[in-house]
Amino acid sequence: MSKDAVNTAAATPRTDAAQVPADAGDAGYSKDLKARHVNMIAIGGAIGTGLFLGAGGRLHDAGPALAIAYLVCGIFAFFVVRALGELVLYRPSSGSFVSYAREFLGEKGAYVAGWMYFLNWSTTGIADITAIALYTHYWSLFTDIPQWVLALAALAVVLAVNLISVKIFGEMEFWFAIIKVATLVGFMFIGIFLLATQHEVGGQTPGLSVITDNGGVLPHGMMPVVLVMQGVIFAYAALELVGVAAGETAEPEKVVPRAVNSIMWRVGLFYVGSVVLLALLLPGSVYSADQSPFVTVLSKIGVPAAGDVMNLVVLTAAMSSLNSGLYSTGRILRSMAMAGSAPKFTARMNRSQVPYGGILLTCAVCVLGVGLNFLVPAQAFEIVLNVASLGIISTWVIIMICHLVFVRRARAGLVERPSFRLPGSPVTEITTIAFLLACLGMMWNDPEVGRKTLLLIPVIAAMLVAGWFGIRRRVSQTADQELSQFTK
Repeated sequence: MSKDAVNTAAATPRTDAAQVPADAGDAGYSKDLKARHVNMIAIGGAIGTGLFLGAGGRLHDAGPALAIAYLVCGIFAFFVVRALGELVLYRPSSGSFVSYAREFLGEKGAYVAGWMYFLNWSTTGIADITAIALYTHYWSLFTDIPQWVLALAALAVVLAVNLISVKIFGEMEFWFAIIKVATLVGFMFIGIFLLATQHEVGGQTPGLSVITDNGGVLPHGMMPVVLVMQGVIFAYAALELVGVAAGETAEPEKVVPRAVNSIMWRVGLFYVGSVVLLALLLPGSVYSADQSPFVTVLSKIGVPAAGDVMNLVVLTAAMSSLNSGLYSTGRILRSMAMAGSAPKFTARMNRSQVPYGGILLTCAVCVLGVGLNFLVPAQAFEIVLNVASLGIISTWVIIMICHLVFVRRARAGLVERPSFRLPGSPVTEITTIAFLLACLGMMWNDPEVGRKTLLLIPVIAAMLVAGWFGIRRRVSQTADQELSQFTK
């Protein structure tokens, strides 16, 4: 809905959902996602390749203090999702934070939020299909197949799943999450058993001595821990999917609080717990970015086919991420298209009530990624991953700004806050925004990758400004049409 229309509607206090102005982009969706789907989407968003694969290289660089980095970033990630959860209960929307940005920040805010999120997921999609191709090459059966062919095949499979129905998407994410959780739980049982029995791992006895005898908690100082923060935040990307999925569930007021609140203990158990276990089993120097840290441990104790099993799990995590990216961008782009800030065809839905236009646009960018895999297969993953980090940080910052404005309007009596709230407002939002911007700024200390990524910000800003001038007339016309209908 347009900013003017929202302001008109907000002139009097609103006490129930029926009085809240609806986002035109929310019309036409089915409500087929069940509580178990949303809960597992929340789990799937919290557990991905950032843990299964990325933790190895980060442990090598930062040492056991990586657990602290995961905990700190996890707390701020929880604040973001808690703020989004409150906005969802105020007004469930498949447009999620883009819809809230439109209401609280105006069309320009929604435009920036939507396209930065699209940048995040379209580039993440490229990283995912690249990862899938690389993981598939692990098995000799696929070694001779070009990387770009495997990437294209993975994209085609996930696209087909997304276009069938939201229920199929939910089922796919449910089982992807089950696989990831079962793997982590299984590993943690093995790790605890190794600690309890003092069973040697790679010629060393596990325990606190592994940490104290190898440089302590900060073997390389504080700076490596600071530098990995940006990568850790990216590991938590996709938690905001809970807000998008809420628009297609029948009882968001029951499902969303449960899913959001469970995120905190999952972060503590799966991320922090796993990293602590890994640090107690082997020195950080043994782990590497080229191998899953779980494979490193299991191979040291002679578990047969450990590499095959974990490679399958990491492959599953990448497929899950790609699946989620197509799902969320399809909904976000439709919300934008209905307001005039995205191409018209992205508003189209098929008979199964799936916004196929937006999904196909994201796929088109991912196809460019297939070309990247053809031209520079070795650098494809690194290039897109860093661009995606800009998108996720900006998305989280916008969510917190929206919540700040929402709380301010609630205090003025213009809207009513639900009972499920982000605690400590406005200090929580301001602290979270400051932390996220600090993580962005700290990337400058990494001249190889981080600094080059930051230099992209002026380029992206220029593209957003140019794009806005290209579509602002259409946005204004759409807003006028909505306002005339709203006031009839």
